[in-house]
Amino acid sequence: MYTDELLEIANTCIGCKTAKCQFGCPVNTPIPRVIELYKSNKFEEAGKLLFENNPLSLICAMVCVHEEQCMGNCVLNKKGTPVEFYKIEKELSEAYLKNTHLSKGKNKLGRIAIIGGGPAGITISFILANYGYDITLFEAHNRIGGVMRYGIPEYRLPNHQVDLIESKLVEVGVKIRPNTLIGPVITLDRLLEDGYKAVFIGTGVWNPKPLTIKGETLGNVHYAIDYLKSPETYHLGKTVTVIGAGNVALDAARSAMRNGAEKVTIVYRKGFEDMPATDIEIRDALDDGISFELYKFPVEIRENGIVVGKMTKHNEENQKSYEADANQTSFIASDATIIAISQTARNNIVRSTNELNTSQMGLIITDKEGRTTKPGTFASGDVVTGAKTVVEAIAHAKVVAETMHHYCMSLNTCILDFCEDDSCSEDVVSKCREQWYFEG
Repeated sequence: MYTDELLEIANTCIGCKTAKCQFGCPVNTPIPRVIELYKSNKFEEAGKLLFENNPLSLICAMVCVHEEQCMGNCVLNKKGTPVEFYKIEKELSEAYLKNTHLSKGKNKLGRIAIIGGGPAGITISFILANYGYDITLFEAHNRIGGVMRYGIPEYRLPNHQVDLIESKLVEVGVKIRPNTLIGPVITLDRLLEDGYKAVFIGTGVWNPKPLTIKGETLGNVHYAIDYLKSPETYHLGKTVTVIGAGNVALDAARSAMRNGAEKVTIVYRKGFEDMPATDIEIRDALDDGISFELYKFPVEIRENGIVVGKMTKHNEENQKSYEADANQTSFIASDATIIAISQTARNNIVRSTNELNTSQMGLIITDKEGRTTKPGTFASGDVVTGAKTVVEAIAHAKVVAETMHHYCMSLNTCILDFCEDDSCSEDVVSKCREQWYFEG
């Protein structure tokens, strides 16, 4: 597994006692220890360490914003030579998954339902299967992966890597039910009635947020979250305009260039410094030849392009403000328009129960450990926070997995330590469990 490049990267690491790179990683990857094992030719041990800390370490090696996390916190940044650990992580993680047989935990701890096969759902499935739970993963699409398969372009994250993760889930005994949308037919209550000890909701945010302007329903208009599911099936034409400047917008723009468009233009109401997309995404988009129309906002979409208004930036007392003027308009010609301003959660699950509270944005409300307002039901990931990165979803999912395990274990024991009565009625036990659930 040694290569000259990877060995050179490993030898660059100075083995800091206080590893800022590790603290800069949202999942606290033990980077110095992994590099030490790699240099000692202990590849399997290093891969196992990565997997046990983060079941999706292979994915993170490819899609994390390393320049802001591990590499961005490396002390060698001062010399301009940060350790490119992600390259070692990818090699070790992929080899571990391909060469190691995983197995389910030996304990028999009961059934748990996972709704949504995205980063959070997959992470929790691996952790709880290792404890010994029987996991059923319900996926609305025909394949699991969530944003990793249907939101991140193939050129950034090949689907065969997600397939590898799926094969390991099956290996640890996870039962996958594809093309199963929870809510319309199978409800949360049905799951709990069928003996699932707990239910996890990690359905992501798949409803595009509309602009609500004239022309949005025209045939040449598409939403980025839908387009990225299968860019090759769209016929956009030679010129494309993308409205928005987050990572999803830039992924859509770069995918359009790779699927036949000759000119792609990003329309954004502010400047480069205010874009929600990461710096590396912006640089890569510029390298791909993407054009940017800044300080413009959409007024109307037409079949041959979009009408944009002018945004004026004001700097007053070190505070920025923006003024929109729909009377100062210009026209950007294009064959197709892609809208990428935000996404919201679907409400199919929420509509099937009265016990799940949601925010004004339609996101599920939880406490910091993932408990929803419905006992026995937990949630995390984008359906709770809105669109975040893969590694952020994984980091919180690890916390929620432990909370779920604690909850399921409490179902088999007396909850209140001060209670010496072992002959409580079911109603009393139920109230005790509910108290534990909400008070932790």
